[in-house]
Amino acid sequence: MADHNRLAGKRIRWVGIGLELNISILSAVLRKEPTGQAQGFCGDVAAVAKRNLRAGEVLDGEGGYTVWGKLMPAAASLAEGALPIGLAHRLKLKNDVAHGAVVRWSDVAFDADDDTVKTRKSMEAAFARKA
Repeated sequence: MADHNRLAGKRIRWVGIGLELNISILSAVLRKEPTGQAQGFCGDVAAVAKRNLRAGEVLDGEGGYTVWGKLMPAAASLAEGALPIGLAHRLKLKNDVAHGAVVRWSDVAFDADDDTVKTRKSMEAAFARKA
């Protein structure tokens, strides 16, 4: 039988997530405070090719075999037209993308009527005007 424990995540005995969650919930409910609210668009996680990708391939998103996420300044992501890693799932490539290159919106076929894509595109437009 294989030793699967060596592949598992390390168990940490004391984790404060339970305490942090309660404080966040109480702050939101009792004090009407937003929790985890971003103050601006400073960074972005762009999809980057894990290997040479060919037109016609379908991206498999986070944790898959085609792309990984690279943190980059939001201004650079917008300037490059980078595809966010969170949206790099089940999108078909229109162009070849070299290993290590950022995958761009122009490299993939996407549904412009999808609510998630519309929200992201409107966010990009809003922050591009502020830059």
